[in-house]
Amino acid sequence: MRVRKLTFTALVVAAGLSLAACNGDDGAAQGDGSSASSASSASSSGGGSGSGGPDQGAGKGSAGEGSGGRDTATGSGSDADAGAGKCRTDELEVTASDTTIDGDPEGSVAVTFKNGGGRDCALSGYAGVDLKTAEGELSAERSGQEADPMVLEDGESVSFGITYPLNDSGGSGVGITGLVVTPPDETKSVTLAWPGAATLPVTDGSGTPVRVGPMGSAGQGGAN
Repeated sequence: MRVRKLTFTALVVAAGLSLAACNGDDGAAQGDGSSASSASSASSSGGGSGSGGPDQGAGKGSAGEGSGGRDTATGSGSDADAGAGKCRTDELEVTASDTTIDGDPEGSVAVTFKNGGGRDCALSGYAGVDLKTAEGELSAERSGQEADPMVLEDGESVSFGITYPLNDSGGSGVGITGLVVTPPDETKSVTLAWPGAATLPVTDGSGTPVRVGPMGSAGQGGAN
C-alpha cells in the first residue's frame, strides 16, 4: 500500500512539473509577441518621422531635423532669386515721365515699375507698350537689346525706355491721347497719361517707329 501511495505521489508531482513547464512556455511566447509589436510600432513611428531606421532614438533625432528642414526649405525658397514668382500687374506701381533732352533727334519717355507687392518678384523680357492716338492704338516695336531676367526686390524700382519720332514737320501730326503698358508675361494692362510730346509726325510707314527697350534700359536718350 505504501509503495502504491509513493508511486501515485510521484506521478502527481511529475504531472505538476509538466504543467508548470507548459505554462512557462506560453508566457514566454506571449512575451515574445508583445516585443514584436513594440518593435513594429517603433519602426513605423521612425519611418513616419523620416528616420532612416527603426531605432526610436534616431526617430526623435530625425523629427528634430525635420523641423530644421522646414526652416531650411523656407529659407532657400525666399533667398533664391530663381524662386521668385513673376511680378503681377496689381503688385506694381507704374509711372511714366518725359526724359527727352533738348537736341535729341528723338523723344523719350521712361516708364518705371515700383514693386509694392510685399515680396520680391521676377521680371524678364520686354513690357508691352501701346500709344493711344487719334487714329487708333500704335504698338511699339522692341529695340532688340538683350533682355536679362532680374528680381525686383520689394520696394525697389526699375525703368525702361520708350523712344518715338518728334513731330518737326510743322503740321498738326497725330495726337497722342494715352499710354498703355503691360508688364512682361502679364495680360492686365495699365493706362497712363502720355508725358511726352503731344503729337507724332504723320508718316507713310517708313519713318522712325516707336520703340521700347528692355527692363533697365531707361536713361539718357531712352531705349536706343
